[in-house]
Amino acid sequence: MKAKNQSHKHIWILQALFFIAAVSVLTYFFPREGKFRYNFQEGKPWKYGLLTASFDFPIYKSDERIAYEKDSLLRNFEPFFSAEKEIAKSNISALEKTLKSYQEMPVPYYLYEKIIQSVKKIYDDGIVSSEVYDQIQNNKIKSVRIIDKNIAKEYPVQSFRSARKAYETVLEEFPDVYTRHILQSCNLNDYLAENMKYDSITTNKFKEDLLQRVSLSSGVVQAGERIVDRGEIITPQTYLILKSLETVTLKKNTNNNLQEKTVIGQVIVFTCLLLFFYLFLALFRPGIFNDLRKLGFLMMLIVGISLAAFFLAKFRLLGLYLVPFAIIPIVTVTFLDSRVALYVHIITVLICSFCAPFALEFIFLQIIAGMTAIDSLSDMVKRSQLVRTAILVYISYCITYTGYTMLTEGDLNKLNLDMFLYLGINCICILFAYLIIFFFEKIFGFVSTVTLVELSDVNNPLLRQLSEECPGTVQHTLQVSNLAAEAANKIGARSQLARTGALYHDIGKLKNPAFFTENQSGVNPHSTLPFEQSAQIIISHVKDGAKMADKQMLPLPIRDFILMHHGRGKAKYFYNSYCNKYPDKPVDEEKFMYPGPNPNTKETGIVMMADSVEAASRSLKEYTEESISKLVNSIIDGQVSEGLLKQTPLSFRDVEIIKQTFIEKLKTIYHTRISYPELNSDNKEEKENGHKSFLDIGSILKK
Repeated sequence: MKAKNQSHKHIWILQALFFIAAVSVLTYFFPREGKFRYNFQEGKPWKYGLLTASFDFPIYKSDERIAYEKDSLLRNFEPFFSAEKEIAKSNISALEKTLKSYQEMPVPYYLYEKIIQSVKKIYDDGIVSSEVYDQIQNNKIKSVRIIDKNIAKEYPVQSFRSARKAYETVLEEFPDVYTRHILQSCNLNDYLAENMKYDSITTNKFKEDLLQRVSLSSGVVQAGERIVDRGEIITPQTYLILKSLETVTLKKNTNNNLQEKTVIGQVIVFTCLLLFFYLFLALFRPGIFNDLRKLGFLMMLIVGISLAAFFLAKFRLLGLYLVPFAIIPIVTVTFLDSRVALYVHIITVLICSFCAPFALEFIFLQIIAGMTAIDSLSDMVKRSQLVRTAILVYISYCITYTGYTMLTEGDLNKLNLDMFLYLGINCICILFAYLIIFFFEKIFGFVSTVTLVELSDVNNPLLRQLSEECPGTVQHTLQVSNLAAEAANKIGARSQLARTGALYHDIGKLKNPAFFTENQSGVNPHSTLPFEQSAQIIISHVKDGAKMADKQMLPLPIRDFILMHHGRGKAKYFYNSYCNKYPDKPVDEEKFMYPGPNPNTKETGIVMMADSVEAASRSLKEYTEESISKLVNSIIDGQVSEGLLKQTPLSFRDVEIIKQTFIEKLKTIYHTRISYPELNSDNKEEKENGHKSFLDIGSILKK
């Protein structure tokens, strides 16, 4: 009892950790940007009631208008340059020395003066960098301001030259070969440097001061002023007012440090939603709630899809509609049931609706799509069903979106065609559900109906080997699978799981097929063995089967059928035989007992009952309704009294339905056939004579 309490405590702790982790992750990754309570678009009707200003706020200009006004101001803006007089002075002085010391020939004085005056004029006009000169040539700079003794003077840029252009200008003034030779020999270009330098600091300062003159607003809305009413078309001016209200509201929220309160609100909302999900599981699906593997799978599904939605909602206005929410019910209904699938889907949609641009529209579309997915895929046995489901989900999306738009706006022209594209991409993503199902099968050890159908194929190597080496066992397993599947259908269990589990439950008999009655042909090897040894050989087929299942990497649920189909029951034939032969000897019951464990699901419990009933039915001397009913009731009541079915969720009503199902099926299997009556001798002779007469008539006609 103490160990059981500790186990329950351990489960509760992990359930709480799952809950806390889910709330924490959702809160942490939820989009942090503030959100305006209204959603609106220019040119569309206002969906809410009368809106009036609750406080004074400016009407901000649009970004395009502000950019236009700034460009207009900067169009005639004059950048600032500084004149570096020392550069001109030092370079001219260096050129003078070079000309005076020219070695090849003396430079005439008049030519010397003319060259120096030409270079001085170039410097007076201004030499700028090649980048600035290119901008001047492209008319990007029309005039500049030169700072001289803290006074900015306007200066025309037509006279500005680059160093290269200045060199060419000087050479053009001296077309004769003699002077050009002198200038080139003196490396004139070394004495022409940039003396008009762009002053970025002063320019940026004055530019910022100029841009500050651009007003960001074009008016004021006073408190109590009417903005818009329900059904009114949002005009460009109204749109600017609403955008201004949104901007001011979000700024106020940030300035008032409301981010902490928003986070608290998120925690409360997510806690409420997940708490009601936990309550649903605890009250109506306790088996799932107490199974940490299944609970972890559901929480991972909710959080994973929500994070994908949060991520896409940050980057695109309608990005949320790209998330294939219909995958949630598809994957859930594949492993669990439709009611859980719908509940998980609704919880996830409600979580994601808080970051949706149009929350009511989003919730409506996604819930309808989820219901369509569940109704069209209640039991997936073929991959092709996913294609049909994706098509049906897309059709439901299109119809519901069109209907919602007509209901709220009354005009088909208001349909957003991009929505149909987004929803189409969404439904294409649904086709990848099969990969997700395969992923969860491997991670959580689940088994889907598609996998069960594939495992049920008689061409499966293990089943084919069983049919070749143990033909009697194959006939037994086929009958057990039919009984189990029919009973599972009657009580609402997974019939395909029961059928597949029954096909594999006796694969351990492959190791010693001749020791099992159904595979014997006259020779019984147990006749020379002690009862204890025979019992151990029979019992060992459970462990041998489990080893084969591990080697073949069969899913865990199928392995459970192999281990549990006898539970902790006894090999009764050898146990009873031992007790009858040695009534005075103490019996070591463990030598005659199967390793178990006992069945813990409806399906494994059904297969245990079907296995025992089918095997025992072969020993009946006559197959009447009374004998079959007595056999079925005796075997199943014995299993119940021994406590072999205690851990299964089967009710007394389920057990009674299973009994009746087995009785009806066995009556059909072992029905008595009608004996065909023999003809009396007189009738026989008369018939033969008649036949001969007919042949004679035929021969006469031929002649």
